[in-house]
Amino acid sequence: MVMNAMNPFAVQPPETLSNVNEATLMALSQQGNPNFTHAMLMEQAAAQQQMQRMAMEKNIEVPKVNFYPSRHADPRKARKQDIRQAYKLLKPTKRSLLDPRRWFSKYRYNKDTAVCCVDGCNVLELIQHDNLYAKICDEDTGKSLWELYWQNPITGEPEAFVAREGVTSGRKLRATYCPEHLHLYHLLCKWEAQEEQEEEMRPSRFRDKVKKGVSIVSVPVSVAKQPSVPHPMVNKYEPFFAEIMADARKSKGINVQFYTNPHTDENDLTVITFDNRMFKRELMEMANPTPAFQDILRAQAQAMHQQAQVVPPLPVQPEMTPEGLQ
Repeated sequence: MVMNAMNPFAVQPPETLSNVNEATLMALSQQGNPNFTHAMLMEQAAAQQQMQRMAMEKNIEVPKVNFYPSRHADPRKARKQDIRQAYKLLKPTKRSLLDPRRWFSKYRYNKDTAVCCVDGCNVLELIQHDNLYAKICDEDTGKSLWELYWQNPITGEPEAFVAREGVTSGRKLRATYCPEHLHLYHLLCKWEAQEEQEEEMRPSRFRDKVKKGVSIVSVPVSVAKQPSVPHPMVNKYEPFFAEIMADARKSKGINVQFYTNPHTDENDLTVITFDNRMFKRELMEMANPTPAFQDILRAQAQAMHQQAQVVPPLPVQPEMTPEGLQ
């Protein structure tokens, strides 16, 4: 926490992801929650920047979402801290205890599904001006928030996403999430799904299932369509392609594009692009780190110093007397 020079008791608000540079985002992706990848950080930072730009263009009051990833050394604890912080930021805003309208409606923004339940942002105006839901995409599937949450899965017609009292559970409200909050909600669901998957793999879960009479049986499944077998010449490039995909998640200078055949759903063309301009920009940002990035480096150095093994002191040698020398 940074203290104010004029008022030593005043604490400045935490820095948001929209105010940090590429080098800081890269450093944050290498520590803390391993499931909060560099691509997710980039999407969250872009969502914050686009919401702030929209607020300036349309003169709309849009509060900042002060989400900052945990830097805990334990990855599991870091993910738990990120989940708790996400729940805190996504809970619907309640009315004051002294407000008489609280007797009729406990939540402040609970009248229209086109209003964000957290900050009261008019989502309808945002969609009409620039649909940010369609620009913020999932890092794994490539689908936008509009396709995942604002479209009916059966008819494909636009349908507002409805928030809940307990964020992921509880009664449904007459409100929704703005693009920035909805992306944080999407990340929260993915983190919880990963936690549940890890919990299911514990031996204690298998023992509990066996106690309840549940047994795991392998059932052979006939494959309707055989998967496509890659050419032997392509197999030798698998290690190179794995490195390319890993680096593409960390840098904007590498772009991998897939062109799928609409009839066979197979990947026909793969294009890998190296952007030297983005490489130079990222090197310049890493060479000129921001104060926030310097704080991260200092924290990493301090953690490494604490984890270093303490060298035991040397045993004290007895003093040699003239008689001993003889």
